[in-house]
Amino acid sequence: MTYRTRLLACCLILPLAGPLAAQDEGMDDAVGDAAVEEIIVTGRGLDPALSTAVYATTTLERETIVASASGRIEDVLRGIAGFQQFRRSDSRSSNPSAQGVTLRALGGNATSRALVLLDGVPLADPFFGYIPLSAIAPETLGTIRVTRGGGSGPFGAGALAGTIELESAEPGAVSPLLASAAVNDRGETEASGVLTQSLGRGFAIASGRWDRGQGFFTTPDNQRVPASARAAFDSWNAALRGVAPLTDTVEVQARVAAFRDNRTLRFEGADSFSQGEEASLRLVGRGAWAFDALAYVQARDFGNVVISSTRFTPTLDQRRTPSTGTGGKFELRPPILEGHDIRIGADYRRADGQLQEEALNAVSGAVTERRRAGGATSNLGLFVEDDWQIGPLLINGGLRADRTSITDGFYRAVNAAGVVVSEIAAPDRSDWALNWRAGASFNAARRLDLRAAAYTGLRVPTLNELYRPFVVFPVVTEANAALQNERLRGYEIGFDWQPVNALVLSVTAFDNEVKDAIANVTIGPNLRRRANLPAIAAQGIEANLAAKFGTVSLDGALAWTDARVRGRGTSADLDGKRPAQTPAWSASMTLGWQPAPRWHLAATLRHVSAQFEDDRQSDRLAPATTIDAFVAAPLTRRLSAVLRGENLTSETIVTRNQGGSIDLGTPRTLWAGLRYGF
Repeated sequence: MTYRTRLLACCLILPLAGPLAAQDEGMDDAVGDAAVEEIIVTGRGLDPALSTAVYATTTLERETIVASASGRIEDVLRGIAGFQQFRRSDSRSSNPSAQGVTLRALGGNATSRALVLLDGVPLADPFFGYIPLSAIAPETLGTIRVTRGGGSGPFGAGALAGTIELESAEPGAVSPLLASAAVNDRGETEASGVLTQSLGRGFAIASGRWDRGQGFFTTPDNQRVPASARAAFDSWNAALRGVAPLTDTVEVQARVAAFRDNRTLRFEGADSFSQGEEASLRLVGRGAWAFDALAYVQARDFGNVVISSTRFTPTLDQRRTPSTGTGGKFELRPPILEGHDIRIGADYRRADGQLQEEALNAVSGAVTERRRAGGATSNLGLFVEDDWQIGPLLINGGLRADRTSITDGFYRAVNAAGVVVSEIAAPDRSDWALNWRAGASFNAARRLDLRAAAYTGLRVPTLNELYRPFVVFPVVTEANAALQNERLRGYEIGFDWQPVNALVLSVTAFDNEVKDAIANVTIGPNLRRRANLPAIAAQGIEANLAAKFGTVSLDGALAWTDARVRGRGTSADLDGKRPAQTPAWSASMTLGWQPAPRWHLAATLRHVSAQFEDDRQSDRLAPATTIDAFVAAPLTRRLSAVLRGENLTSETIVTRNQGGSIDLGTPRTLWAGLRYGF
């Protein structure tokens, strides 16, 4: 950890020392007695609101989270109907800035349209809006709750397409020591450890993970050149989390974390890095007047070297992109009306950052242009929401007011002599927006719930979209400092049916529209510009199936979406076209078998239909169907052998097609390793 991370750790962990020490004072020799060591805190936030049953929500339990073939969090989330990354590649073989996450096939431009939270803290990069997927260790998680559709609750301004809530595992759900190590058929390795220690009535958890390897060739055989390189990766993350009770009903939670991720993509020297440090402090009260108070700070950085695809020398050195995210929330649940679950609160998030890059002469390597760009965005939200239970009917209604601001925006480019080539000083602007959501769930029969909902949503453009131009040779994409906020309006109906105890079926039909959707719009040969489209409209059906009969389980997800661009003016030729990077169909099915305690066998079949690389639908990405497998077999009481297989049929997965220049996804990969304590 850096000095800054250590300082943040001290500031956040020290408040826990008092309560923990006070609990240890006066302990007699029976310190090991179970009554003394009993952990009464949870480390969680407040319980999910009743309205979770009103909206299209899927929950993944720990057993599923720690049994993916790749061991990556994005692989786990692909089991959710409608989950989509900007590209099909995972967090080992893609540029980190392309790791946008969305739901409901609403498209995107590598910026996340879904809100991703870890223990209540937003994870999106403050400058780019991507999710640092390699920094999320699945083995540290207890549950994942995904709500598709817009939301108006805490941090609702980022939940345009939905919310993905990651919750850390509770001490009682895992062994005091978890450790794993694995190697694959390319010699790549992964190792992780989680140590949980009881401290009086509280606990502390330290975790770490390290993944590294030479990677595979993302370039097809017939397009490789001597400069072609494997998608090498070397990433680590570490976190320390402490939880302690302040009173019988109030607990304090503190967390510090750091990560670093280095990758090489396509050509030798095309190296990138992303890194981050973060800290959060949270107070959770579970009394009659329940509350959740959170504050956090994030420091992130990103760098990238672009290599010429003709001379194979550096043409751009994006040296640094330092950014900071700060924010917090307060939510109160007052018991003021019988039969009502009321939530009142406020949240705030600010992001600021600055791009620092240099254009290089591909022949001499000399600096030809120096560029700086950046600014700040902020969002203050005030919200109130009520869940009203009337017998078999649950009614939800919520309002949210957001004040968004975009300030200090600039772009400045100077040549090698220091002469200004291009300069933009964007005017400051701010706005108020009102969003709402309403819905109902009706228990029509003992095992059948019907639900319907309507909602609106909001997303503020990222600093990357506003001020950073970029090149993916030969295409240049310009930024746009005049971008407006994206707005969503959506409707959905659905049902949850459990005909027998062992079977649950959930189906949702939805109609969502994103107005002023931000996209990379072609404006000339090899030239695109970020712009607000009039709208992206998406209608579709999502289905989830979960069944368990004895030792056999079946989990399935299916999403069909008819998404279309509504264009006019400069985007008129896009009208009726499917948004870039948006498939019509995606599906997954996992068949599991647990023939004996601590045995776990699973096979996963996944399919994603064809999609287009670009807005003009000129470059097609072929459909792909893959099969993965996972086997865990006990060796001793706590030690297990693990075998994993990714893409067992070695399906060709096209992740990028730029005028015939292609990148590929993960080929067949076989893993073998050991686990302790899982």
